[in-house]
Amino acid sequence: MSGTATEVVEAAFRLYRAQDRDAAVALYADDFTFTSPQDDHIDKAAFFERCFPTADRFRRHRLLWVTPADEELVFVLYEYELATGERYRNTEAITVRDGLIREVQVFFGGRA
Repeated sequence: MSGTATEVVEAAFRLYRAQDRDAAVALYADDFTFTSPQDDHIDKAAFFERCFPTADRFRRHRLLWVTPADEELVFVLYEYELATGERYRNTEAITVRDGLIREVQVFFGGRA
């Protein structure tokens, strides 16, 4: 996908919520890594196996802030509500280079 880093990140979140794996895979670099408090630098294959198919856990998921730090780094603050009714906020630092997501670092927040 061509576009700004922010546009690529917003597209990735839309495809995640829609569970359009085929379209989403094309937004991630082959050497992509994902890190969260539960995952330590997992690769693209592991991300799409473990993390991508989790959207059904959410009753609601919305982006609160999508803020570019520079041409490659975008910070995202989002809030989600689980099917159980619990609400949380997380922040992600997402690196986009040459139109592809190269790295995602997730920082878990508390209940919203």
